[in-house]
Amino acid sequence: MSIVSLVSGGLDSTLMAKLADEEGVQQFPLFVDYGQISRDLELQACINAMSDLSLPKPNVANLGGYGELIRSGLTDKSLHIADDAFTPGRNMLFLLTAAAYASQVSADGVSIGLLHEDTSLFPDQTARFLSEAENMLRCCMGRDIKVLAPLSMFHKIEVVELARQKGIKDTYSCHAGNLEPCGKCIACNEFKFEGGS
Repeated sequence: MSIVSLVSGGLDSTLMAKLADEEGVQQFPLFVDYGQISRDLELQACINAMSDLSLPKPNVANLGGYGELIRSGLTDKSLHIADDAFTPGRNMLFLLTAAAYASQVSADGVSIGLLHEDTSLFPDQTARFLSEAENMLRCCMGRDIKVLAPLSMFHKIEVVELARQKGIKDTYSCHAGNLEPCGKCIACNEFKFEGGS
């Protein structure tokens, strides 16, 4: 099996790529630049993580105009980084881009690092969304492309522990784009609420 792995340089997607690699799945890592404030540090962490895992350097989908049009706390510093974090259509953009790339490289599926539905804050983080997205991608691509979310049974505290066991380190998971985690964004707060570090 082969997949396009949506990787961001964060803990979740890096662990997802590591688990797929352990299963012998061929991966085509893909980083999506959607105009996020934290793009530069995310991309560098992503490149480093894929190198550490001996996976191919991620291809980059340059879709920065999306964040200019669809403003949120993740794409516009004038908005609140947590209260305005919902970026409508972001995960569908990711999956559509990954599926189109999967069609180009003849991959069987796409993989996204969504966690347990209990942790969902937005409608594009649910099991229903993943199922509907797979149906939509079938219509768009004219063939079956599996949508995989291998971490969907995990909560953050479990992801943190499994990543520790797998030796994953030096990931980047802050939406503010600063070297030091801001402690205010959803990504930072996720670690606080779940007891991660």
